[in-house]
Parts: sequence; C-alpha cells; structure tokens
Amino acid sequence: MHHRVPDESERAMRVRKVFAVVGTLLALAAVVPSGAGAAEETEKPGAKKPTVVLVHGAFADASSWNGVVERLQRKGFPVVAVANPLRGLTYDANYLRQVLASIDGPIVLAGHSYGGMVQSQAALGNKNVKSLVYVAAFAPEKGESALELSNKFPGSTLGDTLQTIDLGDGTKDLAIQQDEYWQQFAADVPRREATLAAATQRPVNDSALTEGAGEPAWHTIPSYFVNAAKDKNIPIAAQRFMAERAHAKAVVELRGASHSVAVSQPEAVADLIVRAAR
Repeated sequence: MHHRVPDESERAMRVRKVFAVVGTLLALAAVVPSGAGAAEETEKPGAKKPTVVLVHGAFADASSWNGVVERLQRKGFPVVAVANPLRGLTYDANYLRQVLASIDGPIVLAGHSYGGMVQSQAALGNKNVKSLVYVAAFAPEKGESALELSNKFPGSTLGDTLQTIDLGDGTKDLAIQQDEYWQQFAADVPRREATLAAATQRPVNDSALTEGAGEPAWHTIPSYFVNAAKDKNIPIAAQRFMAERAHAKAVVELRGASHSVAVSQPEAVADLIVRAAR
C-alpha cells in the first residue's frame, strides 16, 4: 500500500500542535496544587489566622522574641510582642488584659519565664484566647508565686547572680549582674548577643516574684509547653511538673537549651506556637 509522505509544512504543523498540547498540560499542572501543598491551602479556606501575643519575662525585653516574631510573620500571623511592665503580678496582668481586649478575633498567647505567670492571670475569662504557650515559663496554680515554683525543685542558681536596686519606697528591683548574665540566663546564645542582652535587660520588682497567683487560665484553656533542659532559672524538673499538672496538649523539651530559649531556638518555639494556633 502506498503511504503519502507528509511534506515539510505538514510536519511543522503537527510539531506545533504537540507543543501546544504539552504547554496546556503544564499550565494546568501549575495551577492545580497536589499532595501536602493542596491540603495546606484547602485546610481552612478563608480562615483568619489568630493574633499571636508574646509576653516576655524578667531580665529581658520584647526584643527577646525577635527571632520568633520573624518566623511567625513569614507564616502570615499577626504578632504583638508586649512590653511587660514587670511591676507586680496583679499590675502586669491587668496591663496585659487590656492589651488582649484591644485585639479582635482569636488569640494565641505565649509567655516566657515570669510572662507565664502574667498570661495565666490575664487570659482568665477571655473567650478569644484559644491556647496558651509556656516557653520555659511558670504555669502557677492558685496561690503559688514564681519564687515558690522555682524553689520547688533543686537546680536554680538565679539568686546568687542578682543585684538589687533600692527604689526608696520599701520595694526594690532585681537584675542579673551583667558579668553573670551569659552563663546564668543565656548560655546557649552567642556571647556577643548575651552581653548586649545583659546591658539592655529590664529589671523586675521583687514583689512580682513573691505575689501569689489567682485562678489560672490553664484550667480552662489548652496549654502547650516548651521546656528548656539546661535552664538555670527555672529547673527542668519544675517545668516538667507544671506541664504535667496542666495536662498540656503538647510538650517540647529542648536539650541543651538555656532559659533564653526563644533567642537560642526560635524555630522550635515558633513551630509549637503555630501548632497551638491550629
């Protein structure tokens, strides 16, 4: 049987048709997500991400959250790093309560160190707070103070590193001696960064550490814990005890982490906050 051999113009037209079909398929593949990416994009269509509110503790300031803030913002979360007054538990909790009241929509609240005391009080009764994250932090039961919890188990060496500032009204502020700060507070942070943090630390009024807590919000709000295994401020045994008592939904224990874990391991801290936001 005789077969007609296509001429050059016919062959060129066929090649153009093949490329047109391939191009259409590639375009479709580019706009139709697959696998895990598709699941992430369709998990909560149109859902607004909660605002993450971060509360620093004593001997630090809001910039101690910078690494965590950057990671959360890249994931699309609105973030507020509160300037904790550090004047006393009732005073600080009232201040944080007003900050929370100014925020519309759901909130994930994360506190570091003494910030855990403050958030436990401020979040009570706030229906917008969907979860609490404790980052090497105190999670007190009613009546407990930060000092009482840190002394509940052996291991804290904070007391020997403190200097006092007499305020002239019968109260005093406490700060960590600058030459002790790196090893006491931030041993896994580069020394240059720890030296800067030592110079810019905010002192805490001594009454903040001795005032007993009221009814804690973790009784009714789900809690998550990042525990720092090499913490010299709050012994790891105390952190484990508080997480177990609170029936935490998740606990991440970081080996080698100092008390300044949000600075040294911001990725791990941010990851748990994202988990608490789901």
